[in-house]
Amino acid sequence: MGAERKTGEEAAVEVMEGITEEVMEGETGMEEGLTLEKFEEASEVVKKVTLETKLVFSEYLSAQTGNKVYLKPENMQLTGAYKLRGAYYKISTLTDEERAKGLITASAGNHAQGVAYAAKAYGAKAVIVMPTTTPLMKVNRTKGYGAEVVLYGDVYDEACAKAYELAEENGYTFIHPFDDLTVATGQGTIAMEIVKELPLVDYILVPIGGGGLATGVATLAKLLNPKIKVIGVEPAGANCMQMSIAQGHVVTLPKVSTIADGTAVKTPGNKLFPYIQKNLDDIITVEDHELVVAFLDMVENHKTVVENSGLLTVAALKHMNVKGKKVVAILSGGNMDVTTMSSVVQQGLIMRDRVFTVSMLLPDKPGELYKVAGIIAKVNGNVVELEHNQFVTTNRNAAVELRITMEAFGTEHKNQIMKSLEEGGYKPKLVNVGG
Repeated sequence: MGAERKTGEEAAVEVMEGITEEVMEGETGMEEGLTLEKFEEASEVVKKVTLETKLVFSEYLSAQTGNKVYLKPENMQLTGAYKLRGAYYKISTLTDEERAKGLITASAGNHAQGVAYAAKAYGAKAVIVMPTTTPLMKVNRTKGYGAEVVLYGDVYDEACAKAYELAEENGYTFIHPFDDLTVATGQGTIAMEIVKELPLVDYILVPIGGGGLATGVATLAKLLNPKIKVIGVEPAGANCMQMSIAQGHVVTLPKVSTIADGTAVKTPGNKLFPYIQKNLDDIITVEDHELVVAFLDMVENHKTVVENSGLLTVAALKHMNVKGKKVVAILSGGNMDVTTMSSVVQQGLIMRDRVFTVSMLLPDKPGELYKVAGIIAKVNGNVVELEHNQFVTTNRNAAVELRITMEAFGTEHKNQIMKSLEEGGYKPKLVNVGG
């Protein structure tokens, strides 16, 4: 299964030269589809359109997890996501005739931009079918690359069915976003870059939607060094690959529900499934609320915007039962519209007890509001919003309701503010705002 680990320098040289003769021969059982030769070819091709996304060591996440955590920032790519790799490599392998027919695909956004960008580079027409729930920013950016956008269906699977229909009607060449071995080969070039830069990597965390990225990364990683563990990460509300592996065959989820729109897929790729079964070591699922907190962590501690699907690997770090390992988390994309971003930030602040709302009944007499404000100020609470309701009861002389939204430093500070209000003679009740 390959050579023992060497020093960092020796391993890097070995990777650069194609690893070993054994690996070069592709003795993996499915070498006719995804070979080292094809991965090397794809790596050279995608360099024409991709930016170099060097690994970023995260002191913050390393300290939290007890591992050496590195981020692979594909959110910094030209189109804001890794998808450009697979799309461009796939289109590069098409004949002039296939490109001249026009290209069509279905995508929740990132593959759409990749195909649109690559099609423009080759002077080909591109038609993209996107779910109606796709963030406006992704729609507009896809159009900005010159593609025709058709909005159809609530989820990717419905948009994909429509794209096949349009391809049949108009003779377009279909570029599948994930269930295509050539596309997966392009995506796998990420693993080539990771291993060249960090030869002794122990774990690679990769998001899973349909499975294209995971297939490419896991297959190439195992070709380069079978000891590397590749862990897939799915939203708990769209765990189609996890369910498929559990049942031993591709299954379709009855529905998906997740804020990670880029990985909201009901059915994983049939062509990819054997590679996932063979090369993926495990799958971790994360809840939506974990993505919200991860977004806040990335913005505050790394000064970078990562979309919810790209945050899957960051959220999964806390679920790993290992210490002292070199772990790479692939940040697959950063295409998040401002409306979604503001909502996620608000929810993250609430979940971290950085923003909270209390309701209190006050005697309806002069000076009470001043007294409450003084208590809050004394413990360094910051009032964001204040609502004074005189009609909470029919007896206005008895009490009025005061709702105060405040900023705090965290849970301990919030509890301190609540205690101070109680000691001041009030009975503050927390109000659940925003879910």
